[in-house]
Amino acid sequence: MKRAGIITTLATLLMALSVSVALAATTINPAAAPTGTHLQSGAIGCSISGGVVTCTPFELAGVGNADATATLNANYSATVQCRNHGGQIVEVKSQTQSAPTTTGRLRPKNGRLDVPQLQSGPVPSDAAFERNATCPNGNWTKETQDSTIALTSFTYTLTFTGFNSPYITITGP
Repeated sequence: MKRAGIITTLATLLMALSVSVALAATTINPAAAPTGTHLQSGAIGCSISGGVVTCTPFELAGVGNADATATLNANYSATVQCRNHGGQIVEVKSQTQSAPTTTGRLRPKNGRLDVPQLQSGPVPSDAAFERNATCPNGNWTKETQDSTIALTSFTYTLTFTGFNSPYITITGP
């Protein structure tokens, strides 16, 4: 009877995940969590607005005393031009990765783990991309082309202490 309840809960969890995350791929690895781990409340998913990634808060139950850490990494790209004093332009691809956002160590209480919302930092500025670009000549001026800064990918993970792989992985866009 207990096994049927766990199977039903996992099926419901997978269905909820597929509905809540339209543009992202979500993977749940039950082998990477304490036996009986399941979604208690909330929805597991991430959304994108204005280039900022927001991953929703949720609560897991059945985790025993296992600590966990959630991490969100967002990657952005842009096109930077290098212009010499004569006006000649050379296009340089520049990529920067935002600093990872993490919950730090999450500690369960009474077998339940509250996972807070995670949000990527602000979209990197033109200056951040220009710092990472290399022009053919140090005297050339770096210029980020208008409207080229874009979110290229993100990865959200929730990993339990003592397990080698994440329990939840969401990738996008």
